[in-house]
Amino acid sequence: MKNPGNAPLETAAGDAGSEDASTRQRVAQSILEHGPSTAADLAKRLGLTAAAIRRHLDGLAARGQITSREQRIYGARGRGRPAKVFELTDAGRADFYQAYDKLAIAALQALTRTGGAEAVTELARSRMVDVEARYRSIRERAERDAEAEPLTPAQALAAALSDEGYVASTQPAVAGEQVCQHHCPVAHVAAQFPQLCEAETETFSRLLGVHVQRLATIAHGDGVCTTHVPHDPELVKQRMKQQSIATEGN
Repeated sequence: MKNPGNAPLETAAGDAGSEDASTRQRVAQSILEHGPSTAADLAKRLGLTAAAIRRHLDGLAARGQITSREQRIYGARGRGRPAKVFELTDAGRADFYQAYDKLAIAALQALTRTGGAEAVTELARSRMVDVEARYRSIRERAERDAEAEPLTPAQALAAALSDEGYVASTQPAVAGEQVCQHHCPVAHVAAQFPQLCEAETETFSRLLGVHVQRLATIAHGDGVCTTHVPHDPELVKQRMKQQSIATEGN
């Protein structure tokens, strides 16, 4: 006869394991949505202790779902080493939104056989129609709302990409901005069909009115898709003129 006193312990252990898995999923989801994050960032977002976050990060790292690196510092760098940030690996991203990769790859292979590479390029361009429409809508709303915080074109693009599932953000860069896509719904497909990435870059340049440069892509194994957006030369001249006038006035 089983000792009935053991049953609650087994159930509790199972519940604890399920709870740990659920929290690990929340940690991974937070990294997906916000991009590379420090342990302190994650603890604050999720309302967990530093010790709990470390335990779950160790669990995700042991499963090959996250990796870590030093945080990139822009501008003046303070004393000490930068904090460590954690980002999803390909294996970590595979748990999100990629159930139909094999079917998509098979479909594009069939399209290549029947219509050639140009047919894939046209399909890749058509995928960006929704991003373009969202971008224009966001810009129009921002221009109509005088009380809204001004958006740079790159920030509007990041917002449009996020609406389409790319979890995008911007950060300052030398002579411009960087658009960072922390998730790519078609990363595994784009690894075999680079036309998907090329169509994105082409659309970015056309919408922003400047020549952008793709610095990294998830499809090529990088942690984040990163695109450098240079400042509009005319806008730079205008700002310099405004600064000059302000200086003369003082």
